Amino acid sequence: MIKFVFLINRVEGMSFERFVAYHREHHAPLFSSIPEARRYVRKYTVSHPVPAENHPRPAYDGLTEIWFENWADHDAFFASENYQKLVHPDEAAFIDLDSVAVMVTEEKAVL
Repeated sequence: MIKFVFLINRVEGMSFERFVAYHREHHAPLFSSIPEARRYVRKYTVSHPVPAENHPRPAYDGLTEIWFENWADHDAFFASENYQKLVHPDEAAFIDLDSVAVMVTEEKAVL
């Protein structure tokens, strides 16, 4: 299983509350609505920081995880017409694309 973690910040001028709402209520359903998501994606999550006393301020406004069974599924999903024409253009509506950090991992459960 290949896990992609995208650390994201909101576009300039967008409040954190609006960013979270857009990510959860618009973008995530859009992502999930395309047939390729059901076909190729094994797990898709969106997460946002919550107040955490005695912890540093978060470096990012959100985190998205996308899991694929293999690289072929990854390639097919991101190359799909639905992703390219519907989902990808929507990312610029709320994500500061220049500040995105990406990590590609294989998860190993320890506990």
